[in-house]
Amino acid sequence: MSQTVLVLGASGFIGGHIARAALAHGWTVRGLRRSAAVGHLTEPEIEWYTGDLADPDSLVAAMQGCEVVFHAAAYYPSPRRPRPMAEHLATGAQEIQNVLAACRQAGVSRLVYTSSLTTIDQPPPSDDRLADERDTYQPENPPASAYHEVKILMENAVLAANGPQLEIVVTNPTAVFGPGDVHLTLSPILIAAARGLVIGWLPVSINIIDVRDVAVAHIAAAGVGRPGQRYILGGHNLPVKTAFTTVAKIAGVRPPFLPIPFLLIDLFVFIGRLLPFLHLPVNHIAKLRRWQGYNTERAERELGLTARRLEQTITDALAWLRENGHL
Repeated sequence: MSQTVLVLGASGFIGGHIARAALAHGWTVRGLRRSAAVGHLTEPEIEWYTGDLADPDSLVAAMQGCEVVFHAAAYYPSPRRPRPMAEHLATGAQEIQNVLAACRQAGVSRLVYTSSLTTIDQPPPSDDRLADERDTYQPENPPASAYHEVKILMENAVLAANGPQLEIVVTNPTAVFGPGDVHLTLSPILIAAARGLVIGWLPVSINIIDVRDVAVAHIAAAGVGRPGQRYILGGHNLPVKTAFTTVAKIAGVRPPFLPIPFLLIDLFVFIGRLLPFLHLPVNHIAKLRRWQGYNTERAERELGLTARRLEQTITDALAWLRENGHL
């Protein structure tokens, strides 16, 4: 069925691929952006609107006549822009309420919200299963990571707003790689590994998914996702060492050879917290112990999620980075 959809964050990495997948699905696609940037998109069919999550009127204007809104532009507390925790929380809370209110005012029937893996960032209660949608990050007291705290605050607000007038489906992508990472979200890891600069690894696991598979799953979530549910969008569970070795093999460089003990990670975190003026990303680094594999059966069963080969994802991502001057 043909319908009009809006992608918040269409000029970004995941949002751009959602917009492209929506076009391929035969939908009329609008994109919201703050400037003239179009990210990695080149499709002239996309109808661009200028707006901001802090500007409710611009959101309503872009949403008018849309049946579905994809929200892939939620607030991101960057460690490069240190702010008090309270400001991060207030900004995230206000922006998500602006989006929800605009959806209601514009008569949007479904919101697909791209959340974060960190809201699942909780080890399962036993070792006999992988982490899944039942596992939820528990806010800390005192809060340590602005990213974790803001992401769970926004996700909880979205889920609480689910109802007959506005159905809401939440997606939780794992580590997303592939072509089109315009803001170099995770690609610096690939760049370093492809240059042979990654010499060591941590004894933890990771789940990696191709951004294009994430986008297709979002289209399915708009159609058949169950309102009020979370879906982990993941692909391959593998040790970090294997992931880096795969990148090195494709790039033709030396693979990592040095295991890094958690003692060094703990020392880094200790120094960062002892000397806060250095603005080291200690809270992200401290969470490395929680890296793990994930159960994606719900998304596979209900959204038809499938993951392409990891080698294809890495090859295409490196090719895009080279073409755009990052390698």
